[in-house]
Amino acid sequence: MTDTVTTPKPKPKPKPGAWAAATEGRDLPVSFVPTTDPRIVRATDLIAREAELLDQKSYEPWQQLYSDDALYVIPIDPDEEDFANSLNMVYDDARMRQLRVTRMTEGYAIAAVDSATTARTVSRFVPARVVDTEDGSTVEVRAAQVLIAYKRGRHDIWAANVDYTIRVAATAQEDKIVRKVIRLIDGRDEVPAAGFLL
Repeated sequence: MTDTVTTPKPKPKPKPGAWAAATEGRDLPVSFVPTTDPRIVRATDLIAREAELLDQKSYEPWQQLYSDDALYVIPIDPDEEDFANSLNMVYDDARMRQLRVTRMTEGYAIAAVDSATTARTVSRFVPARVVDTEDGSTVEVRAAQVLIAYKRGRHDIWAANVDYTIRVAATAQEDKIVRKVIRLIDGRDEVPAAGFLL
């Protein structure tokens, strides 16, 4: 069973001289499934658990939250959808995630050894789509993430709109992240090296 999803109406063209966004942006579907739905609650619980593991730099347990076929993507263009055929800051499958975690945990990467301390807030959860199958449900959720990074007396802010696809299984322990797309609000601008995972 698939829930009902609304597709936004086309955006009206601005009047001459009126303020207009630099780009058209993405069409964002919205599901009628409320955030109190048990499937959405399970998905947001997993997202919160992931955020805490990342702030703790517990990268090996973090890896276990992802399915074997999962993608972890940071596109340069925040409106991009075709990640395989566009330039991304990060486009990691399971192998690339493992290589990234290895670099950040074995003590050889300078950026990782001297990485910032982070505290992130993930909020504004909007269910986009829920698809039920015999094995469970696939939940798509959009959220906002604000990450404060502190290093050498300096605070940096990383803000992003994040798209999550979560596979909700028979038990919460089996739930997995299938896709995470971090759309930095300043992705088109010069972005400094992080030394931590977003």
